[in-house]
Amino acid sequence: MLTLMKPLTSFTIEMLHFLGGIGYLTRDIFRELFKSRIYWRLLIEQIYQVGMRSAPLIVVTAVSVGMVMSLQFGLGLEKFGGKMYVPKLLAVTILREMGPMFTSLMLAARVGAGIASEIGSMVVTQQIDAIRALGTSPIRKIVLPRVLACLIALPILCAVTNIVANAGGLIIGAVELKLDPGFYLLKVLSTSNVSDYLSGFGKTFFFALFIAIPACYFGLNVKNGTKEVGIATTKAVVVSSILILVGDFFISKVFWMVEKLL
Repeated sequence: MLTLMKPLTSFTIEMLHFLGGIGYLTRDIFRELFKSRIYWRLLIEQIYQVGMRSAPLIVVTAVSVGMVMSLQFGLGLEKFGGKMYVPKLLAVTILREMGPMFTSLMLAARVGAGIASEIGSMVVTQQIDAIRALGTSPIRKIVLPRVLACLIALPILCAVTNIVANAGGLIIGAVELKLDPGFYLLKVLSTSNVSDYLSGFGKTFFFALFIAIPACYFGLNVKNGTKEVGIATTKAVVVSSILILVGDFFISKVFWMVEKLL
């Protein structure tokens, strides 16, 4: 019994420590955002690193997801004579769920790992201490540009995913399912509405915070040399992915409740 309780107690303490640290870091980020100037050059550089350099990965993922989903929906519905519903099902699924989720997971793997390892290396080489010694806040100069870059880049990448994934579905619909491209496009445009798009688009702002803040937290808390940088990188990716997957349910539930009220 004691051997079982010890890991459980250790995990609980670590989880509480993580939640407290994330809370303090979030407070410091918002404090710096409203009380001090933004380093625009650093922000633009981070937008390029987060957005532009992630675009090829996002495009490849979006095309693959759109093609696979179109093929699976088509083959499944063909048995019941429902191939004509593929454009509607695919468009709504991508706009509401698959687009923002796959984009965020890809960004968590690439950008979350990059942020954690970069900041962790800066901690190990005492660059963070040097920033403090110069009288500048590391939150303002290191963390804030990365968080804002994720908040700006992720919604744009999600919009790209929505377009590219539906284009991939259209290609498979025309080539494999023998659907007329004009009919496919017309069904996508006529059945998708603004609430479908906004439901997925709104999630990306939460997902951006789920990626950037844990990655910065684990990077800033590297203490025992370069070995811990790899551990922090792994933790950042795992925690961000879990937050995205679990948070997606609760955010979707809230959005459905808001839609019903409206």
